[in-house]
Amino acid sequence: MSTILAYTSPAIGHLFPMVPLLLELKARGHEVHVCALPDQIHALQDAGLDARPIDRRLPGIGLADYRAGNPRAALASSVATFTGRARFDAPDLRAAMDTVKPDLLVVDINSWGARIVAEASGLPWATFSPYTPPLTSRGTPPFGPGLDPMPGPLGRVRDALARRLVIGAVEKQMLPRINPLRAHLSGGALAPVKSADEMFRTAPLLLVTTAEPFEYPHPDWGRDVRMIGAMGWEPPSPPPPWLGDTAEPVVLVTTSSEYQADEAIVRAALEGLADEPFTVVATVPAAEGSAGYGSAPANARLEHFVPHGQVLEHAAVAVTHGGMGATQKALSKGVPVVVVPFGRDQHEVAARVVAADAGIRLSRKNLTPGTLRTAVRKALAKKEGARRVAAGFTAAEGAAAGADALEELVRFHP
Repeated sequence: MSTILAYTSPAIGHLFPMVPLLLELKARGHEVHVCALPDQIHALQDAGLDARPIDRRLPGIGLADYRAGNPRAALASSVATFTGRARFDAPDLRAAMDTVKPDLLVVDINSWGARIVAEASGLPWATFSPYTPPLTSRGTPPFGPGLDPMPGPLGRVRDALARRLVIGAVEKQMLPRINPLRAHLSGGALAPVKSADEMFRTAPLLLVTTAEPFEYPHPDWGRDVRMIGAMGWEPPSPPPPWLGDTAEPVVLVTTSSEYQADEAIVRAALEGLADEPFTVVATVPAAEGSAGYGSAPANARLEHFVPHGQVLEHAAVAVTHGGMGATQKALSKGVPVVVVPFGRDQHEVAARVVAADAGIRLSRKNLTPGTLRTAVRKALAKKEGARRVAAGFTAAEGAAAGADALEELVRFHP
């Protein structure tokens, strides 16, 4: 049995999908430790994990890409956030390693400094990605703008041109920041990376929490990238007392757990669905209060946090911001979605929803109470696509497949 140390970035949307994997490893007899958000330590300990807080300065270095005026500026902002966190998450992981003495490391894809420390350690290690990583793949549009797949020669030409523009912009922002970090944090032991693909594939194993048919086929990714299906976890809690009295069907409305000024989704839902035959449950986990959302109509509840899994048992449609976790959690229960992407990886999530015929994409620019109401009505007809996606997630075997891959990594490590 192995001693395993997992390191997560300061985001619930990255921590919670990893928990089923850690619990599976513990159930197999491994000694499992996890570094996570300080306010989630008790919940993780209650679940049976040895949990310790990440550096308390890390949650204060939040994403500010929503303030950017254009995609290039948003990308630069995200790179600045991840490199800014690296000066804390790198020594933080080192300190945890000194205490735990791990045989295996599992590191969040967004913890750039911790990933460099893991790579330089000589230990077997894996990257954990709760979203589709921006890797090149034949027949797939470049990651970022949410382009729909286009087969045939014309599609290949479009993708090649778009890839040069999109990935070129990524590399111009990323490489000048990441390579000095690699040199500094490894004491010069690690060579510079020459591309975004190389940077995201530095680990000998990359676990990705998605699967076909939601994700596009990637036959050229190889066995070092494993798609293990959607994984969701919520701290055990009794259902909210009002849920049993809620008239069905429910429409669940989600916003990001990392603030991105997406209040417009909730405002549009509260107004647009006020006279519809639904109960609307809107969650705003990153909000500091209810200001900016307006008053909830008689058929709606506005909640800071409620376990989505419990609400989805009663849901007909989920309206999401395009976060991978919230969207896949709905689809894993066969609930079709309306996706209103605001940025980050959310345009790509929306494109995959459309490609899988599991819901409706509604652009932020076109978001109004009326357009959202129409989108929800159309999404009701996408249940079969959502069920197909749910079946694909189940077939990928989730935490069991991830644990198998990690055990194999340790077994064959030089």
